[in-house]
Amino acid sequence: MGPYILKRLLLMIPTLIGVMLITFAVTQFVPGGPVEQLIHQLQKHATAGEAGGVATGTLYRGAAGLDTERLNELKALYGFDKPAAQRFYDMMKNYLSFNLGDSYYHHKSVLQLIVSKLPVSISIGLWTFFIVYLTCIPLGVAKAVRDGTTFDVVTSTAILVGYAIPGFVLGITLLVLFGGGSFWDVFPLRGLVSDNWSELRWHQKISDYLWHMVLPITASVVGSFAVMTMLTKNSFIEEIRKQYVLTARSKGLTENMVLYKHVFRNAIIPLITGFPAAFIGAFFTGSLLIETIFSLDGLGLLSYESVLRRDYPVVLGTLYLFTLLGLVAKLLSDLAYVLIDPRIQFESMEK
Repeated sequence: MGPYILKRLLLMIPTLIGVMLITFAVTQFVPGGPVEQLIHQLQKHATAGEAGGVATGTLYRGAAGLDTERLNELKALYGFDKPAAQRFYDMMKNYLSFNLGDSYYHHKSVLQLIVSKLPVSISIGLWTFFIVYLTCIPLGVAKAVRDGTTFDVVTSTAILVGYAIPGFVLGITLLVLFGGGSFWDVFPLRGLVSDNWSELRWHQKISDYLWHMVLPITASVVGSFAVMTMLTKNSFIEEIRKQYVLTARSKGLTENMVLYKHVFRNAIIPLITGFPAAFIGAFFTGSLLIETIFSLDGLGLLSYESVLRRDYPVVLGTLYLFTLLGLVAKLLSDLAYVLIDPRIQFESMEK
């Protein structure tokens, strides 16, 4: 397995560079960059100054536009005075030490900015992750055992309806029904915690946090039930129909022993192997629409606003970090196959 891991680690390097290079190249051709935005702001102030100057008998100098020297200063301020190749090389060299630069808009370190947004994304991601796994696996097993029964049909209909409803639509509906809209004022409308959270006792803080999480987590998880539940069901049905299950039953084993001692170990492999990627992704999951609806300032909203504002250090820095974590998670998922099923040998698969 050692050569396989080394090969995968080496392949991460060109993959990561390729992703960053494509994104960096795209940003060079997108209009309305930070320099253009700053020039536009200066021209707006210049226009206002010109109007004021007419009234007072003086003329604001900025109305005449920016001279070449001032324009070069602005380009140097944002690092656009260097060739694109040099800027990309310097960026990747800094990224090796996780120096992601500073935000043009927030005037803070990108890494510090990401860390400040993590509580929201972790809250949504981890709760969604655990609720989905702890609900869908038992439900999928129950559906596989009762395949074709009324229970199977009713639960399949319910989860498919939930899958068909977009999360933001469900979120708005929940706010209208239970957030003090047209019906019941049961749950809070916005934020992770109440304004007086710091004044509450520890048990009150926990209950307040959980109370704020009910609506956004519900809107996030309902659409995620279908895929995991049906994957679990189909995986168990496939194993239940195999010959070794008939052999185990013929030996007089009970259905629970057959299901949980033999079938479960094999059927759970496709689910567990995706566990590392899903778990790591849960820390950095950002849903723009959910965060916007419930006024949660997380990574999803940060990424969206950074694209609109052409805040390239945030766009490229978050992309670098998330791509790196995604590649590591994919490697961990592959290694999970070997840990769960020792029969899999990557060396033999490569020959």
